[in-house]
Amino acid sequence: MEISALSAAVFLPFALPICLYVAFTDLKQMLIRNHAVLALLGVFAVLGLFVLPFETYLWRWLHVLVMFFAGFLLTTAGAMGGGDSKFLAAAAPFVALGDLALVLIILAACTIAALISHRIARATALRRLVPDWDSWTAKKFPLGLALGPALALYLAMGAVLGS
Repeated sequence: MEISALSAAVFLPFALPICLYVAFTDLKQMLIRNHAVLALLGVFAVLGLFVLPFETYLWRWLHVLVMFFAGFLLTTAGAMGGGDSKFLAAAAPFVALGDLALVLIILAACTIAALISHRIARATALRRLVPDWDSWTAKKFPLGLALGPALALYLAMGAVLGS
């Protein structure tokens, strides 16, 4: 993996609670809150200065802009919600460019697992544990259930297998 083990290990404890919160709020309210997205971006803004070479740190901000623009296009096309797009943009600087293919595989696997898990829970008695969650009746899928864990899994893998 191109991400350094040090940067992944430093980012992970701060990003993980945000990733879990994003998954939870998207399940409960079909909403990824702006304060969660800004908190994630803040984690990178502050910690990135200490764990990344300065030139790399600056280039990673370009990842935010590219993903924000791509997310805007996907949201406009109706392919995903605005919160999903903002989360992708905020998560983008954590990803080393050389790991992009791996991150896409992780995201695909997390999306499939999240979709299957959500559909099973929705169709079984598990749904009665939290009957007020908006995702049970929504026509769209709560993508935050996959996006948050995908970033957390990438950082966890990076902490163990990173360069």
